[in-house]
Amino acid sequence: MSQTTYHFISGLPRSGSTLLAALLLQNPRFHAGMTSPVGSLFRGMLNQLGAGSEFGSVVTKEQRRRLTRGIFESFYADQADKEVIFDTNRMWCAHMPVLMDQFPGSKVIACVRNVAWVMDSVERRYRSNPYEITRLFNDDIERNTVYSRVETLAQANRLVGYPWTALKDAFYGEHASSLLIVDYDLLAQAPEKVMPLIYQFIDEPAFQHDFSNVNYDAPEFDAQLGLHGMHKVRNSVSYEKRASILPPDLFEKYAALSFWTNTSQSGANVIAVKASATEKEAGHEPAS
Repeated sequence: MSQTTYHFISGLPRSGSTLLAALLLQNPRFHAGMTSPVGSLFRGMLNQLGAGSEFGSVVTKEQRRRLTRGIFESFYADQADKEVIFDTNRMWCAHMPVLMDQFPGSKVIACVRNVAWVMDSVERRYRSNPYEITRLFNDDIERNTVYSRVETLAQANRLVGYPWTALKDAFYGEHASSLLIVDYDLLAQAPEKVMPLIYQFIDEPAFQHDFSNVNYDAPEFDAQLGLHGMHKVRNSVSYEKRASILPPDLFEKYAALSFWTNTSQSGANVIAVKASATEKEAGHEPAS
C-alpha cells in the first residue's frame, strides 16, 4: 500500500481553494489542484453498492473500504513521486467519517469567506459573461434577477448552499479537530503568516513560498460551466478593496451566515480575521 499522505481541500466556492492549491503546488513534495472527480467516483460507487442496489447484499463493508481506497490509489497513481496529495472537493466536509477511516490522521482544510462576498463574487462572474447561459441555473426562472440567482445558489443542494451545510456538518461533528478553517480575506492579506500555520496543522516542515509568482488557470473547465475565469489565479497574492454589486438587503442577509466565527461549540481550528467583515467593501476576486 502506498505511503502517500492524503489531505483534503474543501469549503465554500469563490473562497480561495484554487489559490491555496496553486500555492501548495509550489512545494515539490506536494500535489494539489482544482476539484477532482474522486469524490464523484466515490459517491457513485456507494450508490451502486448501497442498500437497495443490485449488489448491495453481496458486497461486504471491507470490500467497500478497499474499493474506496482503490479509487484514490488509482486516480493518483501518476503522482507516485509526491509525498503529500491534497484532493479538492467541496463534498468532503460532508464525508468526514469516511476520510478519517480511510486516512487516519488526515486533515481537511476548508476555505471560507463571508457568504455575502461569495454570492457577490459569483454574481460578478455571471455579469462578466452577459452573452452566456451558465449551467449554474436550470432555467430562466432561476436566472431572472440577482435575487433569484442568489436564492438559487443558496439552496441546500446548489453551488453555495451545499458546501455551506456540509461545512457546518463538519464544523460541529465528531471529527471537527481534523478540520482547519482558512478565511480567504486573511489568506489574501497575509499569506506569509497563514501558510506556516497550515503547514503546522498538517505536521509538515515549513516551505518558502513565492507569493508574487502564483499561476493557475482552467479555461476549458470554466468554458463548459459557462462562467469564464472561475479558476484563474492572479500572479500575485494581494488584497484590494472594492464595493459589492449586491443590493444592500441581499448583502446583509448573507453576511450573517459566517457561523465559523464562533468556535464555542466546535472543536474545529480556525484561521480568520477577528473582526467581522460585513462592510460593503472587501478583497479582490479569488479563484474558487
